[in-house]
Amino acid sequence: MAELTDTARLEAALFLAREPVSGRRLANLAGIADPGRVRLLLRELNRRYLADNSAFGVVEVADGYQLRTRPEFAPWLIRLQEVPIEVRLSPAAMETLSIIAYRQPILRAKIEEIRGVQCGDILRQLMEMDLIRITGRLEEPGRPFLYGTTKKFLQIYGLVRLSDLPGKEADSP
Repeated sequence: MAELTDTARLEAALFLAREPVSGRRLANLAGIADPGRVRLLLRELNRRYLADNSAFGVVEVADGYQLRTRPEFAPWLIRLQEVPIEVRLSPAAMETLSIIAYRQPILRAKIEEIRGVQCGDILRQLMEMDLIRITGRLEEPGRPFLYGTTKKFLQIYGLVRLSDLPGKEADSP
């Protein structure tokens, strides 16, 4: 049997990964001594996928890499899914999630002030969907929770980091 190439080992690791995998972890899994080489090999893998008109591509998302089907194959793949691929959110949930994404870490009271309505149930739903999490507590009476988004949020919305949100500056709070 021929020796497996670094690129083939990376591809195998990405194929089995259910979540985005960091470059350092990919290097470790594929037995590549230089983690910096991973990015170069992934670009080469993507070039190969494009040249072969493959249905796949490696995308950088949620501070890692993931093997994903190219978007143009979505109409055919949706027919195979038993559960919806997309996360369906009510307008109120989407508004609450947007406020948290752009203003995190943020207090529930501040979210309610911005929206003008209570949002306890929506926060609970977003937490159950693993789109938001409690990121800490404020050091004041009652020690209220601070909320922020999760890696799953980044993954679902195809973001590498929060600064990739539309209109969000890299140095914004």
